[in-house]
Amino acid sequence: MFSFNVTSLVLFAIILVVAIFLLVAVGLFWQKHRRLKPSVLSRYQGNPIISPNVKHDWESQGTFNPGAIEDDDGNIHLLYRAVGSDGVSRVGYASSKDGFHFGEGAAYPVFAMPNPRSKALYGLRRHDFVLYPSGGSWGGAEDPRLVRFDGRVYLTFNAFDGWDFVRIGVASVAEKDFFAKRWTWSKPLFVSSPNEINKNWVLFPEKIGGRFAILHTVSPDVVVDYVDRLEDLATGQRVIKSRFSHSEPQAGWDSFRRGVGPPPLKTEKGWLVLYHAISKKEPGRYKLGALLLDLNDPRKVIAKAPEPFLAPDRWYENDFKPGVVYACGAVIKDGTLFVYYGGGDKYVCVATAPLKKIFKMLKPV
Repeated sequence: MFSFNVTSLVLFAIILVVAIFLLVAVGLFWQKHRRLKPSVLSRYQGNPIISPNVKHDWESQGTFNPGAIEDDDGNIHLLYRAVGSDGVSRVGYASSKDGFHFGEGAAYPVFAMPNPRSKALYGLRRHDFVLYPSGGSWGGAEDPRLVRFDGRVYLTFNAFDGWDFVRIGVASVAEKDFFAKRWTWSKPLFVSSPNEINKNWVLFPEKIGGRFAILHTVSPDVVVDYVDRLEDLATGQRVIKSRFSHSEPQAGWDSFRRGVGPPPLKTEKGWLVLYHAISKKEPGRYKLGALLLDLNDPRKVIAKAPEPFLAPDRWYENDFKPGVVYACGAVIKDGTLFVYYGGGDKYVCVATAPLKKIFKMLKPV
């Protein structure tokens, strides 16, 4: 009798373990393939398109938040934020003919923070998501954004060198050098004020009225400033004051607009601006919305999407830092909007929609 009970208990334990395993497997499968509310943007089925690469230590922990431009032949070029095991953010490069398939990128960073104050700490600090929640990085060049005009490619990035040094940096390179992969960047200019924390300034992809146009605020209002020379901002001859505020939160899904995503895209109907926002009900979920600005006066909002274009619902948008879709790049290619974004502070992803569909989703304000 005793032998029979032991055998039964063993069989029961085995069956219980198998049942638990099957339940977990089914749960994970459901989580990955469950029916979700359709997004305005359709995710590429091959996402993520760029993942951390253990062959390169400098991008072994995270590859995300990519800026994007298209060349005259229709090729897409990405600069993405890469985080290494040392916890430093640098900028990597990849390109694609169709906008979806990105082959082996550069084997080395194509841009890095110049002469950081924290250089002495390199090798002492490491990638740590608990201590450094912004992608596990404690410093470097973050969140690259790209525009091209007047024969040059302009890179804006967040220069992080301690919480007392969070600046918007701008560097540029001749267009022909960029597309030839010659990374002859100009000396970076820090264009935001030294006593402010700003992380979402973008350049318009052309001069407006002969001046550089900078979109730096979308909450509570859209604010654009113009400068004759970026050097004037770097030297302090001209100062831009961002008026970011949550004092009067908006109603709806974008209760709190966090900031601009990619640089504005010029369309026949206006400047298309994508922005990041969270809601009171879901404060831990970054979503992507859209505004349409007047072509002649981009401080004037002429249309808005009543619903988010993208929400963090897929596994690769919740893998490392849950609840994050963070777009820094977008292009309009053959009548289709391509949005390149970081998923979960770890992966580069892409989602698309016909531009006609985008316009239908925008409602006049």
